[in-house]
Amino acid sequence: MLRVENVSHSFKNGTEITPVLRSVQFTVNQGEIVALLGSSGSGKSTLLNLMAGLMKPTEGAIYIADHNIVQMSENKLAEFRRRHIGFIFQAYELIDNLTVRENVELPLVFQSVAPGIRKQKAMKLLEQVGIPDKAELFPSQLSGGQQQRVSIARSLITEPSVIFADEPTGNLDTRTEEEILAILKQLNETLRTTFVIVTHEREVAQQTQHIITLRDGRLITEQLAETEAAAAAGGEGR
Repeated sequence: MLRVENVSHSFKNGTEITPVLRSVQFTVNQGEIVALLGSSGSGKSTLLNLMAGLMKPTEGAIYIADHNIVQMSENKLAEFRRRHIGFIFQAYELIDNLTVRENVELPLVFQSVAPGIRKQKAMKLLEQVGIPDKAELFPSQLSGGQQQRVSIARSLITEPSVIFADEPTGNLDTRTEEEILAILKQLNETLRTTFVIVTHEREVAQQTQHIITLRDGRLITEQLAETEAAAAAGGEGR
């Protein structure tokens, strides 16, 4: 579903060149839920922007559903993002003067989908994330966890190939974080949607099937989350 092939990226400021990513390479399979783990400055935010087609790498290729997005024109890439990529943001990024249902429907408005179909799909997704009764409320009337559920529903409405979640629990308390992660895992299992969760929290990463770790712009580990969790548990027992 997602292939990152020998991706490097540098930022240029005048004559100064600052490498941020160095020969990063990995694959995410269809239906996986994967964590991209790294501390601040590790390069994970830059990699997210590259994978989402918001920037182009200095070197390398990025394939989503067998399409090399690095070679696409800006217009083609914008259309590809609308149809194949979903986003979940730390700060929710909901539109205040639209209802919950209208926020969820919004990506389909840009695809000229009929209002009746938009509403039907939005209500089904709101039911899946557990807040169908909030459909006609406004974001300001919801808790942080409920707003993130709206963001999750919105990310799914175009049935994208992959969803990138950027620190999706960063603004939430521990209990709500657990609820949101449980929803993502359930949706992953029932819909077989591919999720890439960008996080600096190891506890969040350990809830996924696969952990990809960046440090100083390099991929340092790529392992099953269950293995890392088991190792951590073993260490605590010693």
